[in-house]
Amino acid sequence: MDSVLLIVAIGAAVAGFVQGLSGFAFGMVAMSFWAWSLEPRIAATLVVFGSLLGQTLAAFRMRRAFHWAQLLPFVVGGLCGIPIGVWLLPMLNMLWFKFGFGLFLVLWCPAMLAARHLPRITVGGRFLDGVVGLGGGVLGGIGGFTSTLPTLWCTLRGYPKDTQRAVIQNFNFSMLFVTMCTYLATGMVTRDVLPLFAVVAPAMLVPTLLGMRVY
Repeated sequence: MDSVLLIVAIGAAVAGFVQGLSGFAFGMVAMSFWAWSLEPRIAATLVVFGSLLGQTLAAFRMRRAFHWAQLLPFVVGGLCGIPIGVWLLPMLNMLWFKFGFGLFLVLWCPAMLAARHLPRITVGGRFLDGVVGLGGGVLGGIGGFTSTLPTLWCTLRGYPKDTQRAVIQNFNFSMLFVTMCTYLATGMVTRDVLPLFAVVAPAMLVPTLLGMRVY
């Protein structure tokens, strides 16, 4: 059990710094540690908790102007996607969960690295923004990965750095809040998870603030 707590703490600290620096990716980084030692339900709950805590800190420390018209399609799509992800989560097999997450990392990381050098996407308008938000909502319900698809999409849209962060930060906060409420309402947050919350929160606090400072 001590080794599990250590892995949870290290994952939260590293992911907190990355989220503070970039405004997203807590789930991707933390799950890189937690997927191998925690079952999917617990790992997903911790990711949503940690991501939401980080986004709450960012909302107070790094406020970014944004336009509701720009954000709204992502949010509407995300709200439609969250129930699908929450419905799928209990069905995930531990082995397939690890395989799927590993495959997702293998595809997503190179895509993000290459995104700035790819042609900008100017078609599709708000409809495609909503579709991307839907995908983010599904991934958010499965494991708190609300930001992965919208981040890639905003990069391909060619948004400036601060605009991109504003969209992602506000989308993440709203989706993670709804996801956590859904987890609570459906009994996903159980007593065995609560002690791990007490590990994640202090472990990520200072690294998150440090990441914001570096940004």
